[in-house]
Amino acid sequence: MATQQGDYEHLLARCSDYQGALALLKQHRPYLEMLPSMRRPQESIVTIPLHNISLRRSVGNAMGPISTRREVVPLPCDLVMLMCDPEWKIKTGVDVVLFIHRPDEDFSELLSRWRRTQILLSENYEWLMPMQHQHLLNEGSEQPYPLFITFPKTPERIIRGLNGAGLPVIVYTPTLWSDPEDRAELVPPPQFESEELTDGDDDALRELGIDLEAIDDGDEG
Repeated sequence: MATQQGDYEHLLARCSDYQGALALLKQHRPYLEMLPSMRRPQESIVTIPLHNISLRRSVGNAMGPISTRREVVPLPCDLVMLMCDPEWKIKTGVDVVLFIHRPDEDFSELLSRWRRTQILLSENYEWLMPMQHQHLLNEGSEQPYPLFITFPKTPERIIRGLNGAGLPVIVYTPTLWSDPEDRAELVPPPQFESEELTDGDDDALRELGIDLEAIDDGDEG
């Protein structure tokens, strides 16, 4: 069975909130450890779904100096997570680009979205920040960090292909849809062993060797 539109929409909406974004980061430890503060996640993550960027492109002029023009273009990713220092209120330069497996999307199409994103983010660009975050420096970082989210109904070849390309991927499994208070369960891809984590599960993080106090002490220092 193919991925359903409702599954995609549900996950995109959930990740648009910092709590859903944090739940995803808990499934990929290297990115979780880049979070400026585990104690203040709401101030450490800016989530922007279906994002646009502003490109600054040079325009040649045979009769005069080269000029620059701005062009707003959509990114092929589904959501970006911009990490920010909660004390200094500035971006840290860690920008995670999220790719959710879309209905009827095959491996080559999903991977091509990341390749097109790489090309766009290799140019001189700025993030178009939400109104409540326009005080933050909007310069793009030198290296975007991709994260791919698939579903239980995603064909195995897609997960195998992403793993073969060396790209981080996790599998998202929705739980009870009827109760909006129920949290979605996140599980790792079948070829990796990992413990299930839930939002706010600090004990599980410590079992994985992540010292929350040490992370925050390091940030304050």
